[in-house]
Amino acid sequence: MPPKRKKEMKKVPLEPLPAMEPDIPEVIDAEESPKPLVSEVTGQPFGPRIRYVTEKIEDESSDDEPESESDDEELRILQEEAPEVPSEFWHIQKLIRYMKAGNQTATMVSVCLLKDYDLTSRIIQRAVQEIGGLEILVNLLETKDLKCQSGALSVLLQIVSSKDMRRYLIDLGIVTPLIEMLRHPARDIQVLAAETMAIIAQIRKARKQIRLRGGIPLILDAMDVADKVLRTPYENLNETNKELVDVAIGCAKVLDSLSSSPKAKEQLRKYGVVKHMERFLKSCHTALIVPIMGTIQQCASMESFREAFEKTDIMSDVVRHLRRESPSGKDAVDTKLKENCALAIFKCGASKAARDVVRVTSGLDVLCRLLQSEQALENKRLLAAVTGGIWKCAISPENVLRFNQNGLVALLIPFLEEDEDEEVQANVVGALAECCKDPQNRDVLRLNDGLPNLIKLLSSTYEPLLENVPLVIKECAKDERCMDIINDPEHVNDGVRLVWSLLKHPSDKIKRNACLALVPCIKYAKDSPEMVRAFVGGLELTVSLLDSGNSSVLSAVCATIAEIAMDQENLGILSDHGVVEKLAHLVQTEDEELRANLTLAIAYCCDWGENKYQFGELNAVAPLIDYMTSKNKKVLRGVCIAAYHLSKEPSNCITMHSAGIIKHVLRLVGSDDPEMQIAAASTIRNIRKLALTAEKLHFKEISTLEETDFLL
Repeated sequence: MPPKRKKEMKKVPLEPLPAMEPDIPEVIDAEESPKPLVSEVTGQPFGPRIRYVTEKIEDESSDDEPESESDDEELRILQEEAPEVPSEFWHIQKLIRYMKAGNQTATMVSVCLLKDYDLTSRIIQRAVQEIGGLEILVNLLETKDLKCQSGALSVLLQIVSSKDMRRYLIDLGIVTPLIEMLRHPARDIQVLAAETMAIIAQIRKARKQIRLRGGIPLILDAMDVADKVLRTPYENLNETNKELVDVAIGCAKVLDSLSSSPKAKEQLRKYGVVKHMERFLKSCHTALIVPIMGTIQQCASMESFREAFEKTDIMSDVVRHLRRESPSGKDAVDTKLKENCALAIFKCGASKAARDVVRVTSGLDVLCRLLQSEQALENKRLLAAVTGGIWKCAISPENVLRFNQNGLVALLIPFLEEDEDEEVQANVVGALAECCKDPQNRDVLRLNDGLPNLIKLLSSTYEPLLENVPLVIKECAKDERCMDIINDPEHVNDGVRLVWSLLKHPSDKIKRNACLALVPCIKYAKDSPEMVRAFVGGLELTVSLLDSGNSSVLSAVCATIAEIAMDQENLGILSDHGVVEKLAHLVQTEDEELRANLTLAIAYCCDWGENKYQFGELNAVAPLIDYMTSKNKKVLRGVCIAAYHLSKEPSNCITMHSAGIIKHVLRLVGSDDPEMQIAAASTIRNIRKLALTAEKLHFKEISTLEETDFLL
């Protein structure tokens, strides 16, 4: 629709209303009004009324999305408006009083004049609100007069630009008439209602009301446009089909707003929105594709939608629209479309099938080109979406090979600079963590001086970034030359020290990733034992993490402890801090990943003092035998090594034998893993050695008794 013409606030004349009485009563009796406006819903004469929404079903219905951002700042600005009120403020209030009269002619004239004001201005909105104009406008939506409905919608569409006005209108019950207007026979009314609803639905309470009042199926029904119309350029359509497309565009905007609600997304899925998405992505109408793509990228956060997308051509169409060049260049619509496409790839990237589709349709090349484009460099939201898509696609090794052909790692390194956007950096570092699993890319990162900037990011306070940086350190630490840079003690940002300090962070995910990064750092660093002891309180902090309630953190800490315990002196310090008791407390876990690392930690902690005996005393030996029934190779390897180290203590051999370990280790001797074979065989040897010793002692005791009896 063409934009409404705005006039300057100081130039609005009021000549059309001189003959009208200035003191018209606020409500004219129905019998005195020649043409009363009647509500289509109640059948009662039109009049001012406030309808606060307090339906029981909505009050009792729970929602699982956070409340919208606070409007405190906007309210503060509104309250701090200049005390000098312009004359338009009083003109607006006089117009609203005429509207309240209930006379159809006065109401229509007032609405038409009201549309000429700048309704996005706070002072004008306040004038309309203070005298009850919003209530009148909402009530006008329920009249049977087409002109009144259209005029009221045109005014409301501008007023809802304010978040404060949206909340107030929702409390007045605007959602119900907007939903009902989707059934209206006039297409222009449907368009205005849909566009107003799309803005209103940016508030959580409105989304909830639309969902509970049956608005979603009506929205989808109103979007029923033939495929032929969708694929015909807008300028080639007749007026009827243009109106149908306009309605579909308005409803698509509503879906875009609604899809930020998890419960609304689930209801959309049940009503078959995926089929609509697939059809509309084939459209040639960009104005329709943009909000539909926005709906897709928001719905892609749910696994059920990602699975549904895999059964359609949606991901192929996403890449196609991402690749499409806008004839008008870097316009806002084209940028928004590319942003939504990249976000859809980012969120669908959790699925391998989606990542494969992006690769097969040349989407990886498009992402790399966009990363270097001025369009992305000038728009941080688009850049964040593109780097996010690259990150998730890099999870697949096949995609990394294609990225390497495009020189991706070298392209990402400049984004590690300190002045870059944090969200962009978080995505870039995530992509580097995946790419650096390839040794070739570690060299690229090192040769382009990316590691020093990466280490500086460990001092950031942005949690998503801190989650990813240790993962890059983890991969790079496997390279000796990279490790020398990470562990440079003369560098102001000592990488290992900063990673170790992340163990104090309140986020479980950051603590887990930091522990995972420490494992290769300890393993491959030069003078590793001295490096570990150099961190004052580091070992005590590591042991304290065994009290965590998060199994992924516990698993990572156990892996770190297993590596630290390789050094006898460090193992002694760990033992002094009570590592044996804390590890023994974890043996009842059912988590396979934790079991794999816990058994290794127990194994290597046995090689100090009485630790082997203490594990037995703490009843940590017998439960480990149950681990040998696992089908996880890492668990079996760990428990075999632990059994070998524990079997060096005779009392543990008796416990393991009683728990039935022999049948398991005999089976595991035939494993394909040489280390597992040796550990299982050594365990059998230790148990058998103890049995032979016991037999000899028993035989010697019997011989002594027989000799004594003979002498007697």
